[in-house]
Amino acid sequence: MEYIDYYKVLGVKKDASEKEIKKAYRKLARKYHPDVNPGNKEAEKKFVQINEANEVLSNPENRKKYDKYGKDWMHAEEFEKAKQQRRQYSGRQGGQTYSSFSEEDFSDFFSSMFGGGFSGQTGSRRARFKGRDYNAELHLNLTDILKTHKQTITVNNKKIRITIPAGVRDGQVIKIKNHGEQVGEGGINGDLYIKFNIENNTAFKRDGSNLYLTLDLDLYKAVLGGDFVINTIDGKKVKLKIKAETQNNTKVKLRGKGLPVYKKEGQYGDLIITYSIKIPTNLSPKEKELFTELSKLR
Repeated sequence: MEYIDYYKVLGVKKDASEKEIKKAYRKLARKYHPDVNPGNKEAEKKFVQINEANEVLSNPENRKKYDKYGKDWMHAEEFEKAKQQRRQYSGRQGGQTYSSFSEEDFSDFFSSMFGGGFSGQTGSRRARFKGRDYNAELHLNLTDILKTHKQTITVNNKKIRITIPAGVRDGQVIKIKNHGEQVGEGGINGDLYIKFNIENNTAFKRDGSNLYLTLDLDLYKAVLGGDFVINTIDGKKVKLKIKAETQNNTKVKLRGKGLPVYKKEGQYGDLIITYSIKIPTNLSPKEKELFTELSKLR
């Protein structure tokens, strides 16, 4: 496996903080995202490397392994376990602790494992290694998740057609088995993890499957009542019946007018509307006179 300097990929120093790594990743992900560079193979390759680098360096445990073992960091646990077994084996054979199996021997150890195990052990034990998991991010608008649909994405220069479930959440990660690193016979292919970044391109506020909307009402409609037509998130129009003497911050619930419930076909959240009553400004002398008369009646 070719060594990739993930610090260099993100353009940060080896002692960079988590905040600095996150900032660098976001900046580069926006720059090299496939949607911004359609058909640009170099940008696609760079985008994959950026995601791989972020996967490792943004996770403290993974970063620690990477700093110690480099390109073979994902197999650090196997190495430590094997080193312990060699110590125990040597102790049983000669009463001495095996100490020369150092971190510098890791790559040789890794190759020998693929070749059939350790020499010195009874019999031959073949290790099955799992390929690296790939990580990718998919940017969608909130209106893109109203229905389950399929979309083709490019990961590591390979096109993969995936199903995007309706109602998927922002930051949610789904796993697609066997679409990570391909390791061939005797090994287990890695998996692909896709993180969804959902951008709200609407006036609604999302909370799970429910949507919230603040609706401005003029004073006259709040006092006298009337009809008000709004568009729901799917573009359909709904007529609201405003009750006379509606108070500020009154809430009404439209059942089933929210987002689809994730992986629950036919179920939807609610739309909760809050009325915000706007007091008229720049009153004319006549209007002020009329309000004065009203105040006397009260």
